[in-house]
Amino acid sequence: MKKIYAGKKICYLIVVTLLFISSFTYSSANEFSVNAKSAILIDAGTGKILYENNSHEKLPPASVTKIMTMLLVMEALENKQITLEDNVTISEHASSMGGSQLYLEPGEIRTVEQLMKGVAIASANDASVALGEHISGSDELFVKRMNERAAQLGMKNTQFMNTNGLPEEGHYTSAFDISLMSRELLKHPKVHDWLTIWMSSMKVGKKGRSTLELTNTNKLIRFYPGANGIKTGFTQEAKFCLSASAIRNNFTLVSVVMGSPTSKIRFAEARKLLDFGFAAYNSVQIAQKDEVFDEITVEKGKLTKVKIVAKEDLKVLVKKGEENNVQKEMIVPKTVKAPFEKGEKVGEIVVTNSKGENLGKVDLITENSCKKASIFDTLGKMLKNIAQ
Repeated sequence: MKKIYAGKKICYLIVVTLLFISSFTYSSANEFSVNAKSAILIDAGTGKILYENNSHEKLPPASVTKIMTMLLVMEALENKQITLEDNVTISEHASSMGGSQLYLEPGEIRTVEQLMKGVAIASANDASVALGEHISGSDELFVKRMNERAAQLGMKNTQFMNTNGLPEEGHYTSAFDISLMSRELLKHPKVHDWLTIWMSSMKVGKKGRSTLELTNTNKLIRFYPGANGIKTGFTQEAKFCLSASAIRNNFTLVSVVMGSPTSKIRFAEARKLLDFGFAAYNSVQIAQKDEVFDEITVEKGKLTKVKIVAKEDLKVLVKKGEENNVQKEMIVPKTVKAPFEKGEKVGEIVVTNSKGENLGKVDLITENSCKKASIFDTLGKMLKNIAQ
């Protein structure tokens, strides 16, 4: 059912004015200055770019690299390749990393969960390498896997040479590519258990006699409302980098800055981007995964009807005040012919705005499978209908 309402232009003008007063040099192209070599702001739900500046330049990412490391760990957990309780024996190579670390000793045994905690909170280089070795068997093979996954995500300006972002020739990515892997990581709810911890501690050493205090390198976790990730980075070559995410009213944004001159500026610029996004835009929930949208008749099947559900979540991004202009069209057949499998596409929901511009779509799939009816099934249905 389509509903069209007039846009609230006055509200939008007020937002623009406030942003200008707050020192945003805002233009019709949504461009304002960010003190960084490269920057981007995206909506995590749709991937839509809300702001970008030099976002495709190849730059060293420092420890922001670990977003890909964490993503591959989360995917390995989801695929049952590893578990959080797996014991990981620390190699001499992992122990030798230096920089930000958990001071892991060769031969020390840590669980996957402890290592992920170290990476997410303290940006531990040794833990990153240990996780990669556990998943792929060697550091080199895991880095190969990182690059393969980057290619799958469309990260065209990325080449990883290591798991942790320590300086190495040929190791680079871009703000746009970081936003892609950040968005993918945020799809794993469990990772927020670690990303949102401000302070914690961990017993370290083979005998666990020492306690290491961990403080999140991402200060926005403590000081920015709704902050839920993701990763900082710094080297002399990369300067100060950050991929920051925050959620408000079920609406998540990802802000990436690369090459800021100081840590303070890095956080201020990321916060400025997030503030802009939350002030100017809103997210409208269209569908939730497995939500039932229809029930249609089955032809020549053991079932008489099958429920049609959303394949995945769908949110669309709109400017504030234009939420009521969203139009939703459901395209489904009146019947579906057996046999069919669970999860088979039978239709879709298409979302547009009042101008007819496409905002997004989601497939509608069968909730259950259905076999073709036998002659006895058909006779049974006929007798049941006669009895009624």
